Amino acid sequence: MTSFEHDFPFDPTYGRTLDELLRIPAPEAPDDFDAFWRNRYAQARAVATEPELGPLEEERDGVRIHGVTFTSVGGARLGGWLALPVEGAAEHGFVIGHGYGGRQGPGPDVPLPLPRSAAILPCVRGLPARGLWEGVPDTSGGHVLHGIASRDTYVIGDCVADLWCAASALNELVPETDPAAGGPRLGYLGESFGGGLGALALPWDDRFGAGQLTVPTFGNHPLRLTLRCAGSGEAVRGYHRGHPEVTEVLRYFDAATAATRLELPTLVAAALFDPSVPPPGQFAVHNALPGARELQVLSAGHFDYPDGAAETEELRAARSRFFGTHLKA
Repeated sequence: MTSFEHDFPFDPTYGRTLDELLRIPAPEAPDDFDAFWRNRYAQARAVATEPELGPLEEERDGVRIHGVTFTSVGGARLGGWLALPVEGAAEHGFVIGHGYGGRQGPGPDVPLPLPRSAAILPCVRGLPARGLWEGVPDTSGGHVLHGIASRDTYVIGDCVADLWCAASALNELVPETDPAAGGPRLGYLGESFGGGLGALALPWDDRFGAGQLTVPTFGNHPLRLTLRCAGSGEAVRGYHRGHPEVTEVLRYFDAATAATRLELPTLVAAALFDPSVPPPGQFAVHNALPGARELQVLSAGHFDYPDGAAETEELRAARSRFFGTHLKA
């Protein structure tokens, strides 16, 4: 086990060794799990996303970065950023999710995993800075509980749909990234909140050819409900104490359960020590994958540590190699 000095009132390794983490399973899916998600996907694909490209905001790392807006399910008009190659047509397309803090800009997700790529970096509904939506809380503890009483109203399902609609917007704005028009399949990158959303989104969308999930959340909810943490999972644990029936809703939004359906090549970066997203849930996502998978073990997630910068660079190199192998132009 990896351990660091910290002041959390719990052990962010949760007492698990790597061997133990690699044996954590996924919960069983509800009987209508696949039908539920296929229906949500069909609804999202029926949306006219009407994307609009904003003015150039910056240029770096071989791309020009513009603001972008698009429409998602329920008429939500969301924003984000679009990265386009400085020279020539895009040879690859990426959808890049974000953590539960939202995003203030494209940040460290640019440079992109492959050269001559285009990418959309959306803000999902409710979260800053360009996803703020009336009625949806903009902090993680409030957001993760929004609509949680029903699988049909839970905001996490709409956030997954926001990623699907972002992919549609990317394909419309950059037609060479559209597999239906002869382009290669898309890549997906998501960290923490975005990693969990990616596990829920990717099994149903054949526009994608490979994905990277870094310290993914929402893995193995029954286990997560027993593990104290400093992230959004603690709000869910608190809600569960007063509403134990929520376990039936959470079964439909379990990233590890969804991962059992995720057959495209997937790179998972999972941490041994993480106070915000308990490692057992992260590894449950990796362990559930039935297709080609790679694991990058991180010493820690959501925590500053001496080797953090070096491990980040190792992961950056691994993802470039991974997508270069699995996304063919």
